[in-house]
Amino acid sequence: MSLTPPFTRETAHAKVKKAQDLWNTQNPAEIAKAYTEDSVWRNRAAFLKGHEQIVDFLTAKWQKEKIYRLRKELFAFTDDKIAVQFWYEYRDAHDGMTWKRCYGLEDWTFAADGRMRKRQMSGNDVELGDGPGERWFAGDVDVNTVEIGEEHW
Repeated sequence: MSLTPPFTRETAHAKVKKAQDLWNTQNPAEIAKAYTEDSVWRNRAAFLKGHEQIVDFLTAKWQKEKIYRLRKELFAFTDDKIAVQFWYEYRDAHDGMTWKRCYGLEDWTFAADGRMRKRQMSGNDVELGDGPGERWFAGDVDVNTVEIGEEHW
């Protein structure tokens, strides 16, 4: 199955899950290969361009966000664009290793070769308690099997 534009529902969904799996590796150099050399990003308040800035950004991200687990779901798509809803959990190394969950949306625009040329992300972090059931992606759970209630979509 080709994961290049124009996307169908099936290929857009596969592209989202491939990105999810790639980001869960937490390997900035490998992740950067999925983007064009001149890819532009807005990640919250950070504006980036190109592989070097992407790698630097992701390296710093995972120095802060420990035990990171991410789930992405297809929100909408057109020929060369995909919108994604996501959730990820992590321990914040800059905040006493507090467990947090980020809720967010991304919009992606792709080059003809299937690499992402533009990524915009908006997200909000919430602190999680330590009680049972507070974390969705605990341990080795498959993030794709976790039931996420409507109030979180």
